[in-house]
Amino acid sequence: MITVINMVNKNYSDRIVLDPEVHFGKPCVKGTRIPVENVLELVQEDISFKRITKDYSPDLTVEDVKACVRYATDIVQSEEIHLGSASK
Repeated sequence: MITVINMVNKNYSDRIVLDPEVHFGKPCVKGTRIPVENVLELVQEDISFKRITKDYSPDLTVEDVKACVRYATDIVQSEEIHLGSASK
């Protein structure tokens, strides 16, 4: 079963999918076996979106790379952070 990520009004829901049969269900770019995590690692190394699609992952488009970044941003934004009081 493939689950398409469907966060409200998000521009990546048609590009990022979760499939338990691919990379243990980690989010991947739809139609590929490329995990979002791998794309983000390239972005983290300051590699341009265009170069990622040309040199590292020709199966991706610049829009796929942007979708990976939007997905990661939304995950962080939706994170719940619970801070405890400092104990001495």
